[in-house]
Amino acid sequence: MAGVIQTTVRRSMPASLLLRVRHRSPGLANGLVGGALAAGLGLAAFTVLVMLLWVSSPYPDSGPGGALHVAAALWLLAHGAELVRVDTLSGAPAPMGVPPLLLAVVPVWLLHRAARDTAEGGARDNAPLMPGRTAWAGVVLGYLAVAAPAALYAAGGALRPSWAWTVLCVPLVALVAAGTGVWTAYGRPSGPLEQVLGAVLPRGARHLVLGPDGRPGVAARAAAAGATVLVAGGAVVLTVSLGWHFGETRRTFGRLTEGWSGWLAVLLLCVTLLPNAAVWAAAYALGPGFLLGTGVAVTPLGARAAPLLPPFPLLAAVPDPGAGTALHGTVVTLPLTAGVVVGWFVGRGSVTGGGRFGVWTTGRTAGAAAFAAGLCGVLMALLAGLAGGPLGTAALARFGPVWWQVGLAAAVWLGLTAAATALTVRAWRLRRSHRRGERRADRVVAPRRRPALPRPPQRERLPRGTWFKRKPGRSAPVPAPVAADEPYLLLDDDGDDRAHGAPDDLRDLRDGTDPFGLRPRPEPLDDVPTASPPAAPGDTEPRPPG
Repeated sequence: MAGVIQTTVRRSMPASLLLRVRHRSPGLANGLVGGALAAGLGLAAFTVLVMLLWVSSPYPDSGPGGALHVAAALWLLAHGAELVRVDTLSGAPAPMGVPPLLLAVVPVWLLHRAARDTAEGGARDNAPLMPGRTAWAGVVLGYLAVAAPAALYAAGGALRPSWAWTVLCVPLVALVAAGTGVWTAYGRPSGPLEQVLGAVLPRGARHLVLGPDGRPGVAARAAAAGATVLVAGGAVVLTVSLGWHFGETRRTFGRLTEGWSGWLAVLLLCVTLLPNAAVWAAAYALGPGFLLGTGVAVTPLGARAAPLLPPFPLLAAVPDPGAGTALHGTVVTLPLTAGVVVGWFVGRGSVTGGGRFGVWTTGRTAGAAAFAAGLCGVLMALLAGLAGGPLGTAALARFGPVWWQVGLAAAVWLGLTAAATALTVRAWRLRRSHRRGERRADRVVAPRRRPALPRPPQRERLPRGTWFKRKPGRSAPVPAPVAADEPYLLLDDDGDDRAHGAPDDLRDLRDGTDPFGLRPRPEPLDDVPTASPPAAPGDTEPRPPG
């Protein structure tokens, strides 16, 4: 038999790289497919809507190619990208940068779902999650791979995307929406938020935004409630104004188009712009108002006439030109109500949600209310910036609320009202507790919690980044119910017990070793009876059988 010489077979560098890609490609490939599918579904939804309106229109301006170009342009507009209209009467390109906020829900929701499903991998509870960075990068790259050809195709139509805004807005929306989807798949860990807050906020104010349990803090909840009240109140103001000018609103439909198909198109456009109009009405109630062109401001103190304003149903709700009246001044109740809501949240949290600070002092309560009002001002400034934009050149270059004025007015209005309300609610709750005979919680002592028993992992998990850590409760089996009369073992996880050699878990008990570090007793012989005397308190060695 011929001798066999054993040699070490080494893979070449391309083969090794191919093997790595083969092991890592399923996660990235799933992300690419998910992102491309999200972009395709969004484009398909806009295309179906535009084609239905084009087919039902009695006087279409262009063929199906023009309708497809408009659908791609509207899809980019939903991401916040500015469009440019080239077929104007003057021949000069006119920008159109007022994105309907309701249309933005479609791409954001599709991206969020695609990233969440990709990170979960379509697996069940006990299956490992896909690495967060891989899922995030795959969805974003797949989405942009479809968005780039769509932008190139839309550039050949009458509504062309502005390349500067397209390059900025579309990747930004994809990154944020996909990131929130992966974050949701991993159980919404507080690690990423803690890192961001640690870079922008001082240590004493971080707990107001993010609580110790990972939930939103007192100031964050109060700011969200205040912004919700302002936007909802703006919708109420808009509805009242539309009802007041109902005749003018109805006549604008006939001026714009004829036939039920045209009326339906105008109605759909008004529905998509309702969130924008609600933000405009909230800005009007806060005081700065909004602009209907360069130098044409509409505020509760008065409104100027806009000669170049086109007939549109939502614009019929704009107050008549002239000085403001007492009826217009009643809108100040909206920011006052929002400030009361913010102060109620902060005042309640100063007593019940104080955390390690216990019951807050009056100064800390007033400071937290002012901080919550500032956060609400930031949210309103962001919404005002998204709800407005240019609708042309020259006189129509500025259309909508001015974002920094809205944010400043919201912070001032809500800061004054919220501070007074928070102090009042704090004093009332403490006085009510004192009347009931309850002990004032000058110190908040953390309750003694029963530590959870460790459980063996179901299967090996894939390595993940530090930002996306799966919560241990996701893959842990559900414990069986324990009867009321069944005894149980309560292990305390204290530092003193560790110093004396106490175990941190039950791994030693499962391995069969003594958890206190003692050597096990030898097994007695079958034919020799043994009787061991009781061990002394300090005895650690097993005694020989007597």
